[in-house]
Amino acid sequence: MKTYLRILQYARPWAAFLPQYLLFTLLGTIFGTANFTLVIPLLSVLFDKSEQVAFQAPASLPSFAPTLDWVKNSFNYYFADVLAQHGEMGALTFVCGVVVVSVLLSNVFRYLSLRILAMVRARVISNMRRDLYYRITDLPLSFFGKERKGDLMSRFTSDVQEVETSVVNTLTAVIQEPLRIIVYFALLFYISVPLTLFALILLPISGGLIAGVAKRLRTQAKQSQSTLGSMLSVIDETLGGIRVIKAFNAQTYIKGKFEDQNDQYASTSRNIDNTRDLASPFSEVAGVAVVVGLLYFGGTLVLGEQPTLTGPTFIGYVILFSQVLTPAKALSSSFGNIQRGLVAGERVLSIIDTEPVIRDKPNAQLLPTFEQQIELRNLQFSYGDTPVLQDINLVIQKGKTVALVGPSGGGKSTLADLLPRFYDPTGGQLLIDGNDVRDCTIHSVRDQMGIVTQESILFNDTIFNNIRFNTQATEQEVMEAARIANAHDFIMAAPEGYQTFIGDRGSRLSGGQRQRLSIARAILRNPPILILDEATSALDTESEKLVQEALTRLMQNRTSLVIAHRLSTVQHADEILVLQHGRIVERGTHEQLQQREGGLYQRLSLMQTTNAALV
Repeated sequence: MKTYLRILQYARPWAAFLPQYLLFTLLGTIFGTANFTLVIPLLSVLFDKSEQVAFQAPASLPSFAPTLDWVKNSFNYYFADVLAQHGEMGALTFVCGVVVVSVLLSNVFRYLSLRILAMVRARVISNMRRDLYYRITDLPLSFFGKERKGDLMSRFTSDVQEVETSVVNTLTAVIQEPLRIIVYFALLFYISVPLTLFALILLPISGGLIAGVAKRLRTQAKQSQSTLGSMLSVIDETLGGIRVIKAFNAQTYIKGKFEDQNDQYASTSRNIDNTRDLASPFSEVAGVAVVVGLLYFGGTLVLGEQPTLTGPTFIGYVILFSQVLTPAKALSSSFGNIQRGLVAGERVLSIIDTEPVIRDKPNAQLLPTFEQQIELRNLQFSYGDTPVLQDINLVIQKGKTVALVGPSGGGKSTLADLLPRFYDPTGGQLLIDGNDVRDCTIHSVRDQMGIVTQESILFNDTIFNNIRFNTQATEQEVMEAARIANAHDFIMAAPEGYQTFIGDRGSRLSGGQRQRLSIARAILRNPPILILDEATSALDTESEKLVQEALTRLMQNRTSLVIAHRLSTVQHADEILVLQHGRIVERGTHEQLQQREGGLYQRLSLMQTTNAALV
């Protein structure tokens, strides 16, 4: 129930639709109920009991009062008048005409309520998907390292769709059906109190059966949604790694993984459908049992020595009561259907409720424009209980270039990720011009940094929009940035120049071209602090030369932190730090480190020189 109410919160403001919806639903229910109450006078005419109605009719039109007696007496007044003037056929025509008008009005108000509900449904799903997307973009990188991409995609797609189908679409049952039941029972109590009390004793039988089925459905739905997320993860991995799959002849292997998840999802879905389908037979059998009991008890009230009900009234009662079973059955079925949607809603809300670990402090300040130096003071960082960086002390003066080298897993990329606050240190301080970055807003810190990574992150858009990304740059400024990045020539050779679409993640471009677009994007942003993480390690020799030239231009007059495996690309750095096991084991210029006998840098340099000579 808590999850259901939480989902409905996305429909706010309630005042924008709820009063109208309740009014239209109430009017539709009232006119819909009138169709069946008119059966009693209709039967009275057919069974030649019109004299009873005429006898019960008031001599004059009663004054208005919001009671069932006023409705009944007003109808009987007009009915008796028509009966007196036009006879039984006229009365029959009158009742049939009133029924048609009542049905028309009932469906008009029903349509108006459904229009409002459609607007509410669109609002709930739109707001929920927006909150989910906003939360995903706010969460730190560490979150995405623990979550499966396919599972996250399933929450955006199938889970939100399930919420719409199973939860929001049942609003009409959750609001309208109880209202109809209340109106029906008000009339039933008005017609016969003993008969209605007897019915209320029997009805909980159906409710108990449906409650058991709904509980079972909820458990199965959790397993189903989890399995779907796993299956989507396999699909995502297949699409992303199709080249490797084909290269290793792994089609059979990956198909086996998919089949396992697909079969498991099909099995859980089948179990859910089987369980859900039990609700209808259970409720129908229970409903018939209630009606049979009602017929027996009502028959005693009609056929007893001192009858308290007439035959037409009892038949009208039974017909009206049979209509109670329809909303009751719809309500019970909706509670069964809603379980899967509630599980999907919980999965979506669990992401929305995830608080970002990296966030601004309550009184965070804007980081002033970078002027002097970056300082890492006794810096430490750990992933859980696993230390990654220990006792890092470093000062990078403005305009200087510092390179990080060393074996894989030494902590180079982690150290670089601390500068833009992708992670926060677990110990020590990271200061920019004396300001601890944790005391500054994330936006102001990242606003002064440009990042070029080994993997070129591009978007399925035009070349122009990828370079201009999140800036208000003019066309001339974009073209100038492309020239500096050695990208202008190949862009102009593209079919539509700067307006050429580059495909998913830039798949229509070569690795060197993608990297040069990334550099052009960083150049256009003109950041005072630059972070280069293995920007050339995945390129061929010719592309590396072009990209290195672009990087050299980019680094001019900027403070740069460069991560590199190829030592030849950082020989001109002002200082080189050698990281191993999360610690700085050597530091100095290229020449100084080369002269250190038995040093790690000298050994790495010798290995790369030997490999280059062999090639």
